[in-house]
Amino acid sequence: MRLLRWAVHVTACGLLAMAVITMLREDRAEVAAGGALLALVYAAAPAFRRQTVAVPAFRRGEGTGQVRLAHVWLGLVTAGWAVLAVAAAPFVWLAFPLLFAYLRVLPLWAAMFGVTVLTSSAILAAAWHAGELTVPLLVGPGVAALVVTLLALACEAMSTPPERPQES
Repeated sequence: MRLLRWAVHVTACGLLAMAVITMLREDRAEVAAGGALLALVYAAAPAFRRQTVAVPAFRRGEGTGQVRLAHVWLGLVTAGWAVLAVAAAPFVWLAFPLLFAYLRVLPLWAAMFGVTVLTSSAILAAAWHAGELTVPLLVGPGVAALVVTLLALACEAMSTPPERPQES
């Protein structure tokens, strides 16, 4: 699982670097600065990993609830990605390393919803930048999301210790 995490991080950093360099070459320094800011937020993930903060409860009389900072981090990275994906086509493909983050940070039901929304958003953003929706723009991200999801779930299953049968 550690190797997979490193591969995802290297992929994300590589895609971010290529997108930022492309923006600098196109004299779009403000978009490149946004990419650099997203890289900093992405790199801050370890600081958010297992920490929680108390937040007011939504219902009266419930006191406070707990929010994992990893969820806040994922929201910030997703929002940054969305802004940059609309601003410039090279940032669209950062969605795929983010899929692993969804599958790692969120419960399975929320991760599946997030993967679906993120993949759909990537398809729409890519089509918008291309000026049309083509079969490769539709099928490619869908297949990639399926492969990422199956790979992450398989790695998670392999890293989970097998349950021992209880003796009576």
